[in-house]
Amino acid sequence: MKSSAVRYILDTIGEMFPDAHCELNHANAFELTIAVLLSAQCTDATVNKVTADLFRKYKTPQDYVSVPLEELEQDIRRIGLYRNKAKHIRNLCLILMEQYGGEVPERHDQLVTLPGVGRKTANVVVSNAFGVPAIAVDTHVERVAKRLALAGIGDSVLEVEKKLMKAVPREEWTLTHHRLIFFGRYHCKAQNPLCQVCPLLDVCREGKKRMKSAQISKTKKQAKAPKS
Repeated sequence: MKSSAVRYILDTIGEMFPDAHCELNHANAFELTIAVLLSAQCTDATVNKVTADLFRKYKTPQDYVSVPLEELEQDIRRIGLYRNKAKHIRNLCLILMEQYGGEVPERHDQLVTLPGVGRKTANVVVSNAFGVPAIAVDTHVERVAKRLALAGIGDSVLEVEKKLMKAVPREEWTLTHHRLIFFGRYHCKAQNPLCQVCPLLDVCREGKKRMKSAQISKTKKQAKAPKS
């Protein structure tokens, strides 16, 4: 895709969501790491409901490892895969205490070695907690990038990330990440995207297909409708 087309997409989404930001509530890098870990296959809204109580009870890695695992499981029970996530949190906290003085490491290569922390989580943490430009590819970012031809339909998550990093100016990586999420979460939704009012319809291959299909269906219904 030409740089002018990419610029058009970025500017348009920027105008739609100028205040896009991380919607996971957190007060520091440690809380953000826990929140992103919990958000896998779960909505940010649900995570925020759970962490409202969780972050009042647990302030440090020591707090998490000082309670029985079963207690931590109950504290995050409303989160999907809560048993596995409780184990990840406990093991992550042990490593933070043993290797990093109880602090979340700032380097991406260190973060991805922590239990439950993959590349996406590490990208979110380094960009939002430590100010390092990064693009984290979640389901929203992946969907939007592919629909707008910023990435290939068959691209892996890593390939999508690399293509976005190449297309988007580095200083805009973090902001673009947030704006793509907002665009995908509130406008270009998975099941019911707002194609009919989308300012990017002219560059969206998915949107064009949907609108064409909708027009064909409308025409067929009109043809079948009884004439007065």
